[in-house]
Amino acid sequence: MILSKQKNDHNPEFNYHLLRSALDGYGKNLSQLDEEQCQAAYHKALKSYELESLVLESDEASGVVVFDGQLDEAIESVASRYDNREDFVGDLETNGLDVDGLRQALYRELLFDSVMQRVAAASADVKEVDVNLFYEMHRERFQSPELRTASHILITINPDYPENTYAAARSRMEQLVEKLNGRVNRFQEFAKRYSECPTAMDGGKLGEVKRGQLYPELDAMLFGMAENEISPVVESELGLHILLCEKIKPGKVTPLAKAAPRIREILMHRQQRNCQKAWLAGLQERDAD
Repeated sequence: MILSKQKNDHNPEFNYHLLRSALDGYGKNLSQLDEEQCQAAYHKALKSYELESLVLESDEASGVVVFDGQLDEAIESVASRYDNREDFVGDLETNGLDVDGLRQALYRELLFDSVMQRVAAASADVKEVDVNLFYEMHRERFQSPELRTASHILITINPDYPENTYAAARSRMEQLVEKLNGRVNRFQEFAKRYSECPTAMDGGKLGEVKRGQLYPELDAMLFGMAENEISPVVESELGLHILLCEKIKPGKVTPLAKAAPRIREILMHRQQRNCQKAWLAGLQERDAD
């Protein structure tokens, strides 16, 4: 099988990249890949292995230390995914690895991560003006919408049934509005008795909704109502409705002072990623010369 040609028993570090590529790309073990998938996984693993090697040979890798405790923890994290030690070791062997080989591969991976963290630490500090600009340009991220708790009664329109022709349904709904007469405490009872919506089982409850979640006609009516108000008859493509606005929860805006720490964190991570990308690009460019 092609997998046996691509695994390298003398290079467990590469075999680890190959296994990780298969799992990340297809959610499968190496032995479960078809030939096309295997080729794709191989080329991806080759790129990641070469990049890792380049990073570990860089000046920035000098003096970076990975402690035995970190390695032990990383190996235990992998082993814990298996029911027993035998399955763990057997799966490693299937993928051209053993425990020592896995340890070597994880050592390189931890070393790579540490170097990249060192590079990220050299990124520029986030400035106050950048925090303010982000807040102004993304205000919607710091606003919670107004929410309304609503219930409804629905009667559908169906010309095939005399009681559900438009005229008959309209007449029935107007009579319900008149009988309710604004008595919110009877709305649940009326919904259970008269509504043709599945929500009737729960007293017509629509739950907590924000603007744009309901049909446009219902949305416009609901968000123009007062708390504990019953609507007149409203028509949508579903049929005829009576709405109850049970509760209004006003929208909120998170002030800049409260949002600033989170914004600073977002910008810091962004700058660190950009710093890492630029450094890697420079590293690869110098290697190509």
